[in-house]
Amino acid sequence: MATPSTPEFWLRGPVDGVHPALMPAAHALLQTLEDVERATADLTTEQWWLSPGGAAPIGFHVLHLAGSTDRLLTYARGEMLSDAQKAAFRAESSPSPVDTASLLADLRRSFDAAMAQLRATPPSSLHEARAVGRAALPTTVIGLLFHAAEHSQRHAGQIVTMAKVVRSL
Repeated sequence: MATPSTPEFWLRGPVDGVHPALMPAAHALLQTLEDVERATADLTTEQWWLSPGGAAPIGFHVLHLAGSTDRLLTYARGEMLSDAQKAAFRAESSPSPVDTASLLADLRRSFDAAMAQLRATPPSSLHEARAVGRAALPTTVIGLLFHAAEHSQRHAGQIVTMAKVVRSL
């Protein structure tokens, strides 16, 4: 959603404090936040929660983006999910319409924490083993950080598309 005068984040140069190995992840997260904020800026609360054709509403995608990013970064730190994170995950499956400003604020907080974690991640730790979930599925620090970034881009695309759809209704 960058304009001709504002290129996408990956074309804006390095992000202060982020190691070059993690720059693509930082750019993707920053682009996601910018795209989501632009795409939803003029939508009503009702439009955020429309589900045309059974598609997931924008509100779900924003809620899930904040929560999933937090969970993936928890695993990247080598920690297990807290009870509050598990409860938030369960609540994502049947979200009730909530204030959109709160959802965007939660997303910003989650992404601010993600950027802080990217800045604080030592390059020497990127290939350290990590486990995901109760099944302890194997991955690495870099695998989790990059998955958080690419996962955010998937949902940003869905949000941008869904915003166009609900505007047309």
